[in-house]
Parts: sequence; C-alpha cells; structure tokens
Amino acid sequence: MSQDLNYLKQSASQTAGPYVHIGLAPGAAGFDIYKNELGHDIIGPHAKGERIRVEGVVIDGIGSPIKDALLEVWQANTDGHFAHPDGGGPVEDGFRGWGRVITDFETGEWSFDTIKPGPTLGRNGAMQAPHINFWIVSRGINIGLNTRMYFGDESAANGSDPVLNLIEWERRRATVIADHSVRDGVSVYRFEIKIQGEEETVFFDI
Repeated sequence: MSQDLNYLKQSASQTAGPYVHIGLAPGAAGFDIYKNELGHDIIGPHAKGERIRVEGVVIDGIGSPIKDALLEVWQANTDGHFAHPDGGGPVEDGFRGWGRVITDFETGEWSFDTIKPGPTLGRNGAMQAPHINFWIVSRGINIGLNTRMYFGDESAANGSDPVLNLIEWERRRATVIADHSVRDGVSVYRFEIKIQGEEETVFFDI
C-alpha cells in the first residue's frame, strides 16, 4: 500500500448536527445511557465562592433562537485555578470547572449553575478578569465557535483585561460582557450569543 499521502483526497465538510445531542448529551435527546451524564456537574460539592446562575440564548443571523445548540464551558475556581496540572494551583475535591449544557428545544434558552470564577493568570504574567470560556456547536456550524463571557459587575477588572483590550471597539467588547441582575437573592448573568449579523458576538480563533 502506498504511503504517499498525496493520493488521499480531503473529506467533505460536515456540520455538527442533527445528531450532536445523541453523541454528546444523550439524556437530552431521550436516551438513558449514563447514570451520571458527562458535563452536568461543573463545580462539585465542595467548591468555595459565590453561587451564581448563568443563562442566555444563542441567536442566528436573522435574530431567531437556535434551539439545538450545545455549549461547553470551562472556568477557573474562585481562587483563579483551573482543574488542570498546569492550572495555577489546587482546586477543591470534585471541582472540574468544565460542563456541557444544551439549549431548550422549545425556547432556545440555556442555563447552568456554578460559582463565580476568580481572576486568572494569563500570558506574560498579566492578570485576566474573571471569565467563563464557551465553545458552541449546532446544526449548520462547520467549526465550533470559541468565545468568552465576562461579568458585567467587574468593570475595573474588565478594563485592564489583556484579552478584552485586544478588541478595538467598545461596542464589540460589549458583546462578551454579560448583564448582571439579582433574582431571589442569587446573582444572575445574562449572556446572549449572536452567531451572525448586527452585534455579532466576538469569537476567538484558537
């Protein structure tokens, strides 16, 4: 058999759906496969810090909610440490800092409960404002989209964040900052992700 890779042709592109939930979130698709479905518990039972709720909607280019999107989230703990050997320091027992959430099939809304992350150490020793990383896929998206959610009540930290300051226009920076409110004594952060069109969310090429 020839080892010359020049004979191989590029495969056709493929979007993430319509079976993305069966493979990545089977419980939501009606398949009772796992006792504990991967991605539901982000912080574990022993995490320190302020409990918060994050919610939003993924919006397409004509302003309609995308009802079959899947979002993966990755965050630090309240001390700014990630659950990784190079994550900056120890995390609480059971803290994963990673989760998976899907949009509601009827409304397109998504939400999850977590703790508010602390500032993290970035490249060249620069401190980054508290944030949550998002990866979004859905039917019709060929490549997963990466973005960040910053917190609307962290204006001082946001103002010095090295990543936010790479976004030239203030209007564009606003697309990755979540609105803050308090509901039943709990801080709620509303983050609308716009895939295309006016006020499109800033996505990162990583």
